[in-house]
Amino acid sequence: MAALAPRLGVNIDHVATIRNARGGPHPDPLRAALMAAEAGADGITLHVREDRRHVREDDLARLAAAITLPINLEMACTEEMLAIALAAKPHAVCLVPERREERTTEGGLDVAGQHNTVAPFVTRLRDAGIRVSLFIDPHPVQIAVAQALGAPVVELHTGAYCEAVASGDTPRAAHELHMIEAAAREGVARGIEVHAGHGITFDSVTPIAAIPEIRELNIGHFLVGEAIFIGFDAAIRRIKSLMLAARAGA
Repeated sequence: MAALAPRLGVNIDHVATIRNARGGPHPDPLRAALMAAEAGADGITLHVREDRRHVREDDLARLAAAITLPINLEMACTEEMLAIALAAKPHAVCLVPERREERTTEGGLDVAGQHNTVAPFVTRLRDAGIRVSLFIDPHPVQIAVAQALGAPVVELHTGAYCEAVASGDTPRAAHELHMIEAAAREGVARGIEVHAGHGITFDSVTPIAAIPEIRELNIGHFLVGEAIFIGFDAAIRRIKSLMLAARAGA
């Protein structure tokens, strides 16, 4: 049986980052979400951070009212963010680590070390009918704890692999890709749906998309940056084409 085609979640955070640099309404992340839908995205991802450096609650509300694609809300394990999620009721919530001083999410959520902190958030979100995902490093211990927490989905942090590809470090890239492949197999074996994301580009997407156990890739910063050169629509269509070609050839 042929492997299912991977879904593409387009993260629109950095459209809002550009908007916020000037403080006006442009560029509008809602317009980006609508364009992503037209270009073949299967979902929209956004991260309401505690410092609101990207999208804000009003962006989430406008998206929920205007688009039909599933919304995946990334958030830290805080009561403030939980209240936002429970009020908005997105299709999915991905729990991620967050530090105010970081430029972007620097690693996976340590669910093994923070089990007691994460557990009540998983429970309360699931009780509200929201699909819960945990953004974790590709490590078997993290997968096992995700299962114990009752999370139906994990998103594997692909940053180390993508950095190795970008730097031309072939041995490290091969090692990191092997870790992702093994974690994806472990997740599926434990009954968990596996997603992947962080740092993915045209150059690094094919080997990740070829992993048959991975059901979804979430990509954002690269696509927003590439839009400057080839347009947002073209960037999304190209990454989706590469994903489908990779899976077809797997």
